[in-house]
Amino acid sequence: MAALLRDEADIEVVGECASGRQAKTVIDSTAPDLLFLDIQIPEIDGIDLARTIQSSGAPAVVFVTAYDEYAVRAFEVHALDYLLKPFSAELFRSALGHAREHVTKRRAASAGHPTASPNGGPSGSRRHRLVIKSSGRIHFVDMADIDWCEASGNYVRVHAGPQCYLVRDTMSRLESALDPHLFMRIHRSTIVNVDRVQEMHSSFNGEYVVLLRGGTKLTLSRGYRDAIQIRLGKPL
Repeated sequence: MAALLRDEADIEVVGECASGRQAKTVIDSTAPDLLFLDIQIPEIDGIDLARTIQSSGAPAVVFVTAYDEYAVRAFEVHALDYLLKPFSAELFRSALGHAREHVTKRRAASAGHPTASPNGGPSGSRRHRLVIKSSGRIHFVDMADIDWCEASGNYVRVHAGPQCYLVRDTMSRLESALDPHLFMRIHRSTIVNVDRVQEMHSSFNGEYVVLLRGGTKLTLSRGYRDAIQIRLGKPL
């Protein structure tokens, strides 16, 4: 990992540690922006270490581990990303790019130039996130970043901006994990973030075309019209 990071011109590696206790000492003395952290390390495991350093100035944490069963615990300590060993150079670059974006936004906010966070609130604010296992990685996706979800055979496609995550799950289970104040089922195979809806217009057979910001067109089926009317407070 250190060798990969040293190839990055804008990154300075300030420490490599063999135990959680040693890592805590280095973190306290150097105040790094980013921490790549294994979970199974001596003295203080990675999850507990991440929990002890949580503060407004704490480094962003990317967990690097061979075990995916820790994903939920990593989510609880607000991990930025979760790389499963063995990982490819492409996955590493993706995680590093995500971390760079996060650090840049936090620095801008600290300098008095707040930027919008992915969830649309102030930088550094927390909202519920969805844990998604896709393509050998565990992704922590802000729910407010999700535009819509669609069934695809035995999978669900989760669309979040330019990203599309293919998840082996059911629509019902995904719906139960999403924020009900933010998401609605509009079709047996479609869930939409209501904040992304730009307009709706009638189609045929009682169905409606739902147009999202960005141009995506979805179908509101008759069976879900009543729920939408209740949500809008007016008949369609």
